[in-house]
This record gives sequence, structure tokens and C-alpha cells, in this order.
Amino acid sequence: MNYKEESLKKHGEWKGKIETVCRVPVDSREALSVAYTPGVAEPCMAIHNDVEKSFDLTRRWNTVPVITDGTAVLGLGDIGPEAGMPVMEGKCALFKAFGNVDAYPLCISSKDTEDIIKTIKLLAGSFGGINLEDISAPRCFEIETRLKEELDIPVFHDDQHGTAIVVAAALINSLKLAKKELGGIKLVINGAGAAGIAICKFLLKLGVKDIIMCDKKGIICKGEEWLNGAQSEVAEVTNVQRLRGTLADAMKGADAFVGVSGPHCVTKEMVKSMAAKPVLFTCANPVPEIEPEDAKEAGAFIVGTGSSQNPNQINNVLVFPGLFRGALDVRARTVNTEMMIAAAHGIAGCVTKEQLSTDYILPYAYDKAAHGAVAKAVAKAALNTGVAKIKP
Repeated sequence: MNYKEESLKKHGEWKGKIETVCRVPVDSREALSVAYTPGVAEPCMAIHNDVEKSFDLTRRWNTVPVITDGTAVLGLGDIGPEAGMPVMEGKCALFKAFGNVDAYPLCISSKDTEDIIKTIKLLAGSFGGINLEDISAPRCFEIETRLKEELDIPVFHDDQHGTAIVVAAALINSLKLAKKELGGIKLVINGAGAAGIAICKFLLKLGVKDIIMCDKKGIICKGEEWLNGAQSEVAEVTNVQRLRGTLADAMKGADAFVGVSGPHCVTKEMVKSMAAKPVLFTCANPVPEIEPEDAKEAGAFIVGTGSSQNPNQINNVLVFPGLFRGALDVRARTVNTEMMIAAAHGIAGCVTKEQLSTDYILPYAYDKAAHGAVAKAVAKAALNTGVAKIKP
């Protein structure tokens, strides 16, 4: 099947992947009087007197917007908010299918950081959580940080943290097979944008100690003049040996590689230079950093990609539906590190010891049991860390 042609055809037929469904009867005078006027004035005043009742008396408790400015859509780049709508609608469909979360696309026609923050804050009272999507770096860092500080509902940038969580889950299970420990490996990350930096920070919190990050200009090292603010920050806690050079230099002796960069930037020779039983997650879409068959021929022990056409798809669909389901169920104020770590272990734990193999390190994205496990783990972590407002 030609997925591009079929997708364009189907989108024309569907004319949208989500719709609003009425949950209450409005088929009589009595029904209208309860669902709308005059009866609706009573819940309005109840919320006026206590805004927290908006979670109990409206659908707010289960509602999340998928918000973009269209500046970093898939691998297409800055294509504009309207052009990002098919992706945002798709994301909303996945929220509902796998987490039973009511999600709505909101595409903001501004690239101004303050405009975006203000818009989301003004709308936040309608939602139980906020999912940021496809906003380019480095603005996405400030937008998420500010919103997390200024709102009391979960704010989650999926391109950063969803990707980091699923990569972590894949790495946990891969190292079980390779018989290596998180704290003892050398890891290389290529791509120092939103996803790469988030993956780096999360894996450091998870226990990886030796990480080297690379970008188009080479190895990220403290003191390099070309680093942006986010890269300078991560340079303080990575590349402890202060190595300089190219991606090829970084990969020598590495146990694992994570690519969130561009097509075919990794060669067979680079793979051959890695340590025994190397693990490669080549997540660039639609073309990976190295073709899976080439990586295997060069000696890769485990290969994961961003594509559903290959084994070991590294897909953040495994993260966001369950994570928000768990956060919403306990009315969490935020998404903290403990909740994200719980999500990573929840995903990894869905693959049993008997199932685990070099071609099966993660559950499939459509595995509803996996999404349920993530929700349960996240809710428990929120309760244990004191950010939950209610018990499920």
C-alpha cells in the first residue's frame, strides 16, 4: 500500500478524524430544561462559588487540548498551524482510542512565545490537562516551563517527554537482553533539539551516567561557541571526558545510540566501531539515521526505529494516552519526573521475560493493556508524590 496516497484519499473521505457526540438526551422539554435552561443555572452557580466543581459538573475532568503552532510538524518543519491540523486530529483520535481521553486540536496562529503562553493560560479553565505538540525548539522549552509554573493542571510536551519515556522503556528492556546496566553504558544521542535534550535529561535521571550528545556541527562540549542556551545547559552534565569531534568520533566504543536527527547520518563503519552488542534506536522519520538491515549487517544487536513497518517501533503513542489517563484520574496538578519514570517502567514491564527478544522490546502501540498499565503506574506515582488532588 502507498500510505501517502491512501492517507490523502482517506482524509478526503473522512473530512476529519474526530467529532463531538452528545452525551445527554435533548429530545423533550424536560430534558432540555435539565441539560440547558433553566436548570443549567444551578451547576453554573455551583462552579461560580467553587471553581474546582468544574471538574465534577462538566467534562473538564476528561478534556485535553492538543496544541501546536505548526512550527515543527513531524519531519516537515514549519508548515503552519492549519497544515498541522491532520496530525493534531490524529493525536486526538489516539487519545480517545487508547486512553478514553476527550482531546481537541487547537492550532495557534502565532510563533510568539508570549502569545502562545497567554492563549493557553486564557483557555486553561476549560481543560483537565494541556498537551503541547510540534512546537519548535528552543521556544518549546520556555513555553512548557512557564505553563508548568503558572498552571495547576498537567502540562506535557509530548515531543520532548513522550519520546524520552518510550526511548527509556526500550533501553531498559534492550539492556536486559544485552546483560548491561544503565549506569555502566556509554550512550550517544544525535540530534540536540527538543526531543534529544529531553531524552538526555530523562536518561540521566533514570541512571545513565555517560552520555555524549551530537548535533549537525558535531559533539556537544562545554565551551563550544555555537551552542544555544539549552545545549549549553546539557553540556554541563554530559560528555564528561570533554571529547570533541564528529558523530563518528562519539560512537566509538558506545553501547547505545539514540537518533532523533536526520536520514542516513550513521554509517556501517560507525556501527562497527561501537561496543559489543550495540543497541541503536534510529528514530528519524520517515527515513532513519541508518537503514535497519544495514545496521544489523554491521553488527547491531538490537535496532528500533520510528516506523511501524519495522520491529521495535519507538512510538510515543505508548505514552501520552495512558499518562494523561492516569494524571486525569487523580486530578494531578502537574506531570513530575516520578510520574514519567513510572510510565517508562510501566511500558517496559508489559513485555514479559518470555516475550522479550531482540525483535520485541516494546509492546505494540495498539496494545490497550500497555496503555492501562501506564495509566495505573502514573496515577500511583502522582499519589505517592503528593501532586494528586483526589484518589481514583
